[in-house]
Amino acid sequence: MKKILTIAGSDCSGGAGIQADIKTITAHKMYAMSAITALTAQNTTGVYGVLEATPEFVGQQLDCIFSDIRPDAVKIGMVSNANIIGIIADKLLEYKAENIVVDPVMVSTSGSELLNEDAVETLISRLLPIAAVITPNIPEAESLCGFAIKTKEDMLRSAEKISAQVKQSVLIKGGHLDSSANDLLFTDGKAYWFESPRVDNPNTHGTGCTLSSAIACNLAAGYSVAESIKNAKAYITGALKAGLDLGKGSGPLNHCFNL
Repeated sequence: MKKILTIAGSDCSGGAGIQADIKTITAHKMYAMSAITALTAQNTTGVYGVLEATPEFVGQQLDCIFSDIRPDAVKIGMVSNANIIGIIADKLLEYKAENIVVDPVMVSTSGSELLNEDAVETLISRLLPIAAVITPNIPEAESLCGFAIKTKEDMLRSAEKISAQVKQSVLIKGGHLDSSANDLLFTDGKAYWFESPRVDNPNTHGTGCTLSSAIACNLAAGYSVAESIKNAKAYITGALKAGLDLGKGSGPLNHCFNL
């Protein structure tokens, strides 16, 4: 059985973060492990509180995991300060972790800021360069590239700039564009578009967490980055089309639609 580690924050309402990751990994019939970076008080209407773990405790969790059950892939989500980012980067390099997927979570689906401003530079310099692929959405890609993204041409220009910065594959998720839900992968100097119809479902809480976890599962299974993204997008489309409707705000996906 393939083993997947998620390093992220907890969502007490179960739709995003660690909980979404574990459900996604389980739906892929793989073994889920977690290192929790923060507890959050949140639900479908917003994020109401964040209690960060200490960097030392995050490191201790990673030591316990890697020294006993080595992951075949690692997904990294919410990491809210520079010190936590630094210890994660140190440990992943120390243990020579493979198939790392970084979802640079800066803003939640409901619009809440989740990444301290001083942590962005550390994220770019320490964590993104060790990833196999990073998966920013449009607002996150704008933060990383420094200019507004309004069109597919802007997405391509942004992907080229971010890829040059971090020297890794970049998947820019196009769900925030008005015209389409197409995603762009830029890898090895080439661009690949993943076209998909926009699913008519307002419940999108945890979509970024879910997609990045699904990509990690596929990388662990031996698929290429492009194949992993294609398979992961098919999975998340199914989870959206299942039409789960919970909560008063942007509700969660049905992660177990295929079980």
